[in-house]
Amino acid sequence: MGIQYSLLKRSEYSKTENFFFYRFDGGKFLERYKGKKILFVGDSISNNMWQSLTCLIHIAIPNSNYTLTQQTKDLTVFSFPEYEASIMWLKNGFLVDLVYDKEKGRVLRLDTISTGNQWKGFDVLIFNTYHWWTHTGKSQTWNYFQVGNELINEMDHLEAFKIGLSTWAKWVDSNVDPSKTRVLFQGIAASHVDTEGCVRQTKPDQGPMPLYPGVNIVKNIISKMEKPVQLLDITLLTQLRRDGHPSIYTGRGESYVDCSHWCLAGVPDTWNEMLYAALLEN
Repeated sequence: MGIQYSLLKRSEYSKTENFFFYRFDGGKFLERYKGKKILFVGDSISNNMWQSLTCLIHIAIPNSNYTLTQQTKDLTVFSFPEYEASIMWLKNGFLVDLVYDKEKGRVLRLDTISTGNQWKGFDVLIFNTYHWWTHTGKSQTWNYFQVGNELINEMDHLEAFKIGLSTWAKWVDSNVDPSKTRVLFQGIAASHVDTEGCVRQTKPDQGPMPLYPGVNIVKNIISKMEKPVQLLDITLLTQLRRDGHPSIYTGRGESYVDCSHWCLAGVPDTWNEMLYAALLEN
């Protein structure tokens, strides 16, 4: 079941229409996860959420020391030595393998994961993938799909996403011990790269909203997994926040319009309230 609302501290909550709202408490978060390691794995939308969480916690305990290190090209670590806690982000846009072949170029292998050892040994895993699967044209980062020994020049990108996410689900079912590791899936963040875009948007959209592509794929796959994975169902709240993107304010000039990523502070803070709820409720 996906969390679609904010659940925070039990001792300080109000109840409205059967939804509970608690306060995010960064100090309590670190107390609960003292000596623990949390890993975000995913694309730049995952990075949005990771940055938001580290900022929320740092603001809550501004006098505590922290370290920020780039351990590898793809792994960034934010640590709080006082709590012996680390919150990490590992860049991996597809979760499945993207490899380079001298003859074929970049091949997206939908049914293999060779980097899974990097995901082991953590107390919390928060996975994300979707954003890169929708790319076409010059922004597409692969030349071929591959399933088994079959190279496929082109296929429906959502069908490829389904196969790839199923491969990830099989990895989790085969490799995660729920008594040691909590697994969550970030969910799909809506982008607003369309005719209306996000430029000069200052207010949230009004619902209702159509079903966003890929959402049912995520929900169906997670519902059939053997190991428990909690979905942070962020899609609807991001569909409504056309005004929450960096737009032309990325520092790259007005010629670059970003209607995919999110401003900080902003929408990703809500995702982390949901994460806080999910982690502290259990």
